[in-house]
This record gives sequence, structure tokens and C-alpha cells, in this order.
Amino acid sequence: MNRHFLLLLSFLIIALTCSEEPVESAFTYSHSTDSLFGSLQNINLIEISNNTKDEYELAFGENQPRLIPTSILADSLGAVVAINAGFFDMRAGGSVTYFEIADSTLSPTRPSGIKYSMNDSLRTGAVVILNDQTVLIEPEKKDSVYEKSTDEAYVLVTGPLLLQDGEKVKLASMNFVNDRHPRTVICTKTESILLATIDGRSETSSGMNLHELQDFLISQNCMDAVNLDGGGSTTMWIKGRGVVNEPSDKSGERPVANILIVKKRDL
Repeated sequence: MNRHFLLLLSFLIIALTCSEEPVESAFTYSHSTDSLFGSLQNINLIEISNNTKDEYELAFGENQPRLIPTSILADSLGAVVAINAGFFDMRAGGSVTYFEIADSTLSPTRPSGIKYSMNDSLRTGAVVILNDQTVLIEPEKKDSVYEKSTDEAYVLVTGPLLLQDGEKVKLASMNFVNDRHPRTVICTKTESILLATIDGRSETSSGMNLHELQDFLISQNCMDAVNLDGGGSTTMWIKGRGVVNEPSDKSGERPVANILIVKKRDL
């Protein structure tokens, strides 16, 4: 990245109107509103320390094929925080990309070209949570690779992959990438996991294209990052506060197929 641009971006991030406060004992929630990339933005971040594994766990939640709002599903699962997760069939429900929990395949990857399937050039990443709670954000593998492995507690294929080892991943040239939309994203940092929502499609928040999102994540010191379902699905929920972002659908929070949650471990 151009050094001058990186310094400018860092200044812009610092200039955001930002509030930061702890959630539970080990998470930090921050909310930023101001101008970024020449437009208004509404950004919500939750940072989860890697030192919380003994007390909390990261997990995917679902109730396939039923579609349920993030807030309702998160509360039913005893979550502390949650964001929406994978791409899904908006009519029949269920994930349209590979989705696995506890070595059980809940959804195979839907072939490209079928309604609600994810374009091959976008479906390039995966969120993998190992049995020891190590979180990997990696290039997508074939369904059969995940099916044969017993190392993972959770697998969700999604995309596109945005960062690897702190470097931008080349993105396809298409409207989904180049246009501004609400975005939901997860990234790994040296000592933490970052969950982020960027609102959009409103007078108070324009959203980001994926190139802008890459730059923003680099400014947050992210190493590996992948895009999750966004648009009207973009939602962040915190126990005791409810939905903290502003979903873009006129009807409010959108029902989704699966969510990413943090919850207290069963001891």
C-alpha cells in the first residue's frame, strides 16, 4: 500500500467519532460515526482477546432450514455477542455454501448458476474454528476436504477472502466488489479476533466497497480477513443492548440462516 495513503487512512480512522467500552470482561465494543473514504460511515467493532478461550468460545449457530433474525437466534443460544454469518437461500432457507458443525455437514456448496448460489469468484474463503478454538481464515477448500477432516468444530465457506498475512487478496472486478454496500466481516489479529459491521444504503452511512474494506481492515491491524453476508443481512447484536448497528432493510432486521456468536463455555 502507498505509504502516504496508509498514513492518511490512519489519520481518518483516528478522526472518527468513536466510543469504546468493554463488553463482559474480555471484549471491547467500539462504535464509530464520521466521514471515511469521502462518505459518512457507521462502523461497529467487537474485539475478542485470544486469552478468553478458557471462559468463552466462538461458535456458529443455526436452526436450518428456518430463517431467524440474528438477535432472536443469538439470545436463544445464550450468546454474549453475535453477527450474521453466511450466505443463504432467501426462500427455502439454509446455507448456500459449505457449512459444518461437529463433523456434520449441514449444507454442501450449492453449484454456481443455481438460484441464490454464490459466484465461484466470490466464494473464495472459509472461517474454520478448530476443536481447540483456534480460528483460521483461509482460502476455500473442496467440500470433501472438510468432510474427511475431524480437526474442525465449525466450518463456513464464504467470501471473498480479503486479507492473507496482512496483505490484500486480489478481488474479482464485479459490482458486488466495486459497489458500496453494508458489510459484515471477521478478521484475525495477532492477539485477538475482530468482528465488524459497516452499515450502508442510508443517509448516515454509505457502506464500503471491498477495496475500501480491505484498506479499513489493514488500518485495524488485521492479518487474515474474509467477507461474510452483508447488505440487508448485516447485523451486530450484544446481550443487554440488542442490535447495535442499523440494518438497511426497511422492515428492519433480516432473518438469516446462521450466525457467528461468542458464548460462555459449558464448564
